[in-house]
Amino acid sequence: MLTADTTSLPFAAAILIGWLGGVHCLGMCGGIVSALSLSVPATRRPALLLAYNAGRCLTYTLLGALAGLLGFAGVSVLGLGPKVLFALANLLLIGMGLYLMGWPALVRPLEQGGQLVWRHIEPLARRFFPVTTPLRALVVGLAWGFLPCGLVYSALATAIATSNPLTGALWMAGFALGTLPNLLLAGWMGAGLLNRLRQSALRWLAGALVAAWGLYGLAQLLELL
Repeated sequence: MLTADTTSLPFAAAILIGWLGGVHCLGMCGGIVSALSLSVPATRRPALLLAYNAGRCLTYTLLGALAGLLGFAGVSVLGLGPKVLFALANLLLIGMGLYLMGWPALVRPLEQGGQLVWRHIEPLARRFFPVTTPLRALVVGLAWGFLPCGLVYSALATAIATSNPLTGALWMAGFALGTLPNLLLAGWMGAGLLNRLRQSALRWLAGALVAAWGLYGLAQLLELL
């Protein structure tokens, strides 16, 4: 659920959504993180994991700022009111939940568009393989932040609805922090040991909670009308 003022989205909500969506992140990035970290000695693993995730989180935060700026431009041109943005943000949360519950077609066009960008970024990232230093891990993390992902695109769409670059950046920073537990565990334990966290029942439950959050926000809006 989002507050009626979309320029002040709760940071905790972004963290929660990132955490609930973390079961999806295991499928998209868990194998990558596991491969990067388990190929180096255990003593060097923490620094590489932290650097990789710092780069990924930084990319998400910068994209959030750009998304908020895009939303601000849209509001300035189209003259959308706060209630419209509030409704849009909560509808996007519902869409995010449905995506986690197994309706990827909702964001597939966005992922296909993201593939066009990723096609140019991936070769640049692979120049820093093998990842043997924190600096290399940071650069790879910055690049991997552009990996086509419907969950990330849904979160960015919500950042657009804030129509505020700072709030959009904070929203995506919170989302990124929420994804950390699952990916850090994947790096330490190996993605294969976390398959249970990717079971459809758990993903469905996470999606249902996110969708319920958005529905509650829409119910609040109806009370204000």
